[in-house]
Order: sequence, then structure tokens, then C-alpha cells
Amino acid sequence: MLEIILSRLDDPQFMLSILVALAAAATVLTIAMPLLETDTLSRRMKSAAVERDRIRAREREKLNQKGNAKTSLRTEPKAFMKQIVESFSLTKWLGTEHAKAQLAMAGFRGQQAEVAFLFFRLIMPILLFSVAIFYVFILGVVDYAPTVKFGISIGAAYAGIKVPEIFLQNTIQKRQVSMRRAFPDSLDLLLICVESGMSIEHAFRKVSQEIGSSSIPLAEELTLTTAELSYLPDRRIAYENFALRTGLEAIRQIVTVLIQAERYGTPLGLALRVVSQESRDNRMMEAEKKAAALPPKLTVPMIIFFLPLLFAVILTPAFIQIQNASQ
Repeated sequence: MLEIILSRLDDPQFMLSILVALAAAATVLTIAMPLLETDTLSRRMKSAAVERDRIRAREREKLNQKGNAKTSLRTEPKAFMKQIVESFSLTKWLGTEHAKAQLAMAGFRGQQAEVAFLFFRLIMPILLFSVAIFYVFILGVVDYAPTVKFGISIGAAYAGIKVPEIFLQNTIQKRQVSMRRAFPDSLDLLLICVESGMSIEHAFRKVSQEIGSSSIPLAEELTLTTAELSYLPDRRIAYENFALRTGLEAIRQIVTVLIQAERYGTPLGLALRVVSQESRDNRMMEAEKKAAALPPKLTVPMIIFFLPLLFAVILTPAFIQIQNASQ
């Protein structure tokens, strides 16, 4: 097939057909891509708005019942997952406060997320252990001693324990990278809103609407913080929850500033300006650090990929001249 195509490269009609086919495929792809894209920002912001309504309903019910009844913020978990978690009491020996904090930082909040996490922490080791037993003992893929095969199975079970944690950690890192990149801009917007006379709730709501195009996770967290500021009895709790959900040092710093301004009545605009400048300086230092680390990283690729080609370009004419002279 390749030989036929190469033999017809000099045929103008064949080349014209190829170009027309490529143009048609590009046209179809250009038209179809906008239809296949999902509006992630609208979906997440709608979810945050629903969460705000649920926080409002929870706080009103707490006030009406004087804290005697507990309500659920989220949808009910899957029935079979909940049944397995409750049957084995996984909340007692697998559910920890650290795991709950990790789930919140990854953007998974509520009973549904906790039940799903505990369910997969139980199922994944059993599943990977069973698969390893099937492969090494029944299929005999590896020819080792039974002790080594059993050790491989135990290693697979241990990997199954770590898989949910690795998934959470990767999700947290992606969210933090997105929020870290957009936070200096959001801080500048927050400063402008506060200095223009807006309250902190309205400033958070406005910034969440504007920053959504740069970082959906940060817009979602700001929206949830706005809801908590409106309905929680203590505003300090809303600020602290914002810092815990993000896990960023820059956000912890701004949360400290907001709590101090709330407690002592210090000028919020001046404090935000100082923190905004520090955030800008930190981002510039990170960029300079990456730029300074670039030359050592490029050394090995240049030696492997560029120098052989450079030697070939320089030495090939001389080699051809030597061959011609020897003939």
C-alpha cells in the first residue's frame, strides 16, 4: 500500500484528491468539535449554586429545629455502596479525618464521595489480589517459585490500597495548579472590588464569576465561600473552610488577613494590596526559578538530538569530497 502511494506522488490528480480529502476531514472536524465540547464552567457553577441553596436549607433547618436534627448536604450515595460500607463498618477503620480533608481538597464533598472512597478502598485490593492470583497461579504467566508468586499477589493488593489515594492526590495536584495560576489575578480583582466599596460577599461572588474562565475550581470554591459567609453563624469558619478546601499557602495567607480584618477592623484594602503584591512577587520568583533551571535541562536533549545532526551537516560535505577525490 505504501509503495503504491509513493509511486503516485508525482500524479497531480492523485495529490489533488489527497488534499481535497484532507480539507474535507478538517472541515468536518472543525464543525464537529464545538458540538462535542461540554460546558464545564456552566456545569460546575450550576453545581455551586445548588450547593449554596442546600447550605441555606441546612442552616434554616438547624435554626428551626435548634440543632436537634442533622440534614444531608448532598445526594444520597449509591444503595449497594452504602450497604457494603455500613455492613463492614468501613467508616471506623478506613474513614479518617485526613481522608475527608483530602476528599474536600479534591473537590469531592458530601456523603456520596466518602462512601464511594471507602467502597473503592475495600474493593480495589480484593480485585487486584484476585487478578494477580489468576494470572500468576492459574494462567502461569510468570515462572517463579510459589513464594514469589504469592509475594506478587500481596504487592498487587497493596497497590490496590494505594490506588484511591494516588487518584485523590493527582486530582488535588491538578486543582491546586489551576488555582495557583489564577489566584494572583483573582486577588487583584478582589482588591478592586473591595476598594470600590463592595462587601466581601459581593466581592467573592463577582470574582468567582470573572475568574471562572481561568480556573473553574477556584471559581467554585469562591462561590461556596460566598454561600458559607451568608449562612454560617461565624464568618471565621467560612474563611477557614476556604483555606482547608484549597490547601494553598497563598490562600491561607489571605484567609489570615481576612480573619484579622474581621476581628480587629483593620483596613481590608491595604492588607489585600500588600498580599497581592507578595503573590505577584512569588509568581515572578517561580517563573525566574523555572527559567534558571531550563539550561541544565536542555543540555542532555541537545547532546542527544542536536549535536549528531550538527556533526552530520558539517562532516557530510567533507566526507563526500574525500570520496570524490579518492575516486
